[in-house]
Amino acid sequence: MRDQDDMMRRGIGMTSQRTRERLIQRLCEEGVTNPRVLDVLRRTPRHLFVDEALAHRAYEDTALPIGHNQTISQPFMVAHMSEVLLEDGPLDKVMEIGTGSGYQTAVLAQLVERVFSVERIKVLQDRAKERLTELNLRNVVFRWGDGSEGWPALAPYNGIIVTAVAPEVPQALLDQLAPGGRMVIPVGAVGETQQLLLIVREEHGFSRRVLGAVRFVPLLNGTLS
Repeated sequence: MRDQDDMMRRGIGMTSQRTRERLIQRLCEEGVTNPRVLDVLRRTPRHLFVDEALAHRAYEDTALPIGHNQTISQPFMVAHMSEVLLEDGPLDKVMEIGTGSGYQTAVLAQLVERVFSVERIKVLQDRAKERLTELNLRNVVFRWGDGSEGWPALAPYNGIIVTAVAPEVPQALLDQLAPGGRMVIPVGAVGETQQLLLIVREEHGFSRRVLGAVRFVPLLNGTLS
């Protein structure tokens, strides 16, 4: 059984290591330069985070559906957001808004000391928990809840990464960012131009930097079981 599990992680055919290397080469060509981020994406079996019927497309640089009108993010976007979050150095406490498939969670878990992941759709988060357990990633704590509220009981966070677009940056998330902390978040309207922002909590307020145009699913209120 262990040999079979190892084979599933390594992949075969369209999920093989050779296929993953082609993806890493493409990410490099698109401007990702952080060697730790690239190495983590190389080692993380993205095919385990999508439906089996889509496994042959897991290492394409594209978003894929995961059910419940949600997607697993494009590998470039996962790499880019992770790289920006870490560009000032290592982080020990990061909150993720939108567990989704758990792929971004798994990448973060290998890059930072602790990840606190909030997801509003319980069935998606339950599946993500199973996948991270299979990969022996034990430094993630999950909360089923409204992502726009964050996780105030465990604040502040040195980093916050938001994987769904909000019409504006939720004040609750700004309040939970530690001094010097960094937040990467898409802002805008669904179906219109969205902007990926880097927000840094400075001594006297927040600085904002536009990272580029993006397209994400909406950050919705409430929870679903």
